[in-house]
Amino acid sequence: METHLAKRVEIIIEAPLERRLTDALVKAGVTGYTVLPVSGGSGASGQWTRAGQVSSAGGMVAVVCLIRPDRKDDLLDAAFSVVERHIGVVSISDAEVLRAERF
Repeated sequence: METHLAKRVEIIIEAPLERRLTDALVKAGVTGYTVLPVSGGSGASGQWTRAGQVSSAGGMVAVVCLIRPDRKDDLLDAAFSVVERHIGVVSISDAEVLRAERF
């Protein structure tokens, strides 16, 4: 089966900023993404968990995008415009997709 090269971009950000991030991605031409809840983790500020939180205000989400490699810079510029002043991690990895026309 033929595969096509793509980039997988994962952005972990504070839940209240989800809408601002997804709006910026759409404005930059991203046609699809998936938002996943993040239940906990550990980083520069130590360990944390969503357990016992009353609202999503203290939580984190992961926004995952699969894009054509030539669209990467526009996506990263849009993501960084939101993430640069907040808690967040952006990672990029190589991926292969089956239906290139969807990306």
